[in-house]
Amino acid sequence: MDLSSESIKRVLAKYKFRDVAIEELQKVHRIYPEMTPQTGTYTFSDSSQKDLIKLIGNIPVRYQGRSYNLPILLWLLDSFPFTPPICLLRPTSNMVIRDGKHVDAQGRMHLPTLHNWDHPKTTVNGLLVEMIAKFEEDPPLSSRATRKSKDPMELLAYVSQLQVTEGGVKPDRPINKVTVIGGGDLGMATLMSVLAKGSVDKLVFIDLTESSTKGGTMDLEIFSLPKVEVCKDLAASAGSKVVVVTANAWSSEQSYVGVVQTNVDLYRGVIPTVALLSPHAVLLIASQPVDIMAHVAWRQSGLPPSRVIGAGCNLDSERLNYIINVSLTAHSTGKQGWVIGELSDNKVAIMSSMGPEIQISNSSKPLADRAFEMLKEKGQRSWSVGLSIADITHSILMDQRKTHSVSTLAQGWGGIGVEVFLSLPCILGSTGSTRLASLALGPEDESKLKDSVTSLTNFLKQLRM
Repeated sequence: MDLSSESIKRVLAKYKFRDVAIEELQKVHRIYPEMTPQTGTYTFSDSSQKDLIKLIGNIPVRYQGRSYNLPILLWLLDSFPFTPPICLLRPTSNMVIRDGKHVDAQGRMHLPTLHNWDHPKTTVNGLLVEMIAKFEEDPPLSSRATRKSKDPMELLAYVSQLQVTEGGVKPDRPINKVTVIGGGDLGMATLMSVLAKGSVDKLVFIDLTESSTKGGTMDLEIFSLPKVEVCKDLAASAGSKVVVVTANAWSSEQSYVGVVQTNVDLYRGVIPTVALLSPHAVLLIASQPVDIMAHVAWRQSGLPPSRVIGAGCNLDSERLNYIINVSLTAHSTGKQGWVIGELSDNKVAIMSSMGPEIQISNSSKPLADRAFEMLKEKGQRSWSVGLSIADITHSILMDQRKTHSVSTLAQGWGGIGVEVFLSLPCILGSTGSTRLASLALGPEDESKLKDSVTSLTNFLKQLRM
């Protein structure tokens, strides 16, 4: 492997473990001499760029008795080989990417070795062996069919990319894939509720812990629900449009901070990987305390705040409007009330109109207070929260542009100057959340929000992110 060119030496000089990286590249060359190193500029999801080494070549794959060369590209980060490469397919103009378990629609690979990377136990050579084995089971590329195509294998590959419907055959579309992480009662309730909504094409259910609900997870495997895949490997979440996290790893710690820290530690092993596997997904957090954990997920994921939200006060808001419209016979078209703020005793019920800016009517404030008192008698059960999560997920998958009260980054809203997550009215769609304008709150409600901001900020300072 020729590493003597000036451009390669210049880029390699910036690698943190240059000598170890060179040794690893030489090992690759001995087994896969056709993999050639080049330099290039990689653009990350936050638009930042870095000059890196990339390996370009083909891997041999046999499928149904025939041999194929799959073109691949491996970007080596500057902490290589102690961090895994970014692996991509390089389809030619006559190839079509088949979005599947190990490859997303953009051609990025998601393999167990990448997820569990631990150099020197894991190596590029081992990764390539796994890559070949997985792609022989499920080829990630097929030939693009043309009218002149005579090869029956090409025709079969083309047909595999089509969906048959009652109206005939139509081109494949990106699937509505949702992943639910957490095998507890809330995770199970979320799974059933999302399925019932009917907007999901594939639902991956990942149970990370050996919990008391293991029997329920086993039963899902036994009875094989349509559209549901049950597993323990985060790699199965690749290519999701929505990732719901319901996992709670409660510990025996006596202090509340210690208990929450256990959840933060659990997230550290989950959120960065999930964000890497599904870089365009919306993360929907339901772990408790939801405002804190949504903040933690945002920090750990590196995703923009528009794509990290918490279930927050959505359930309370929907219940509030139901009470207003049914129990208090205040019939209207659309929502009249919202519950905003921290999911605690400090949450605030308000009345609003759905204009470009939300205005509170002082004359309707007693109505909201009365409805809120009735709301306080309602508890939150797993199935109730699961239905709320399904409603939020449906709005995202179907790009409904519907308004929900979800936990979102509140900095800059209503004069809030620090990074905290609070439930606020947000429009939800396929690209995430868009916050609505701030509210003119009364002194009491404003004081509650300020108290929440202070308590959340102080609490976050005690956690190790």
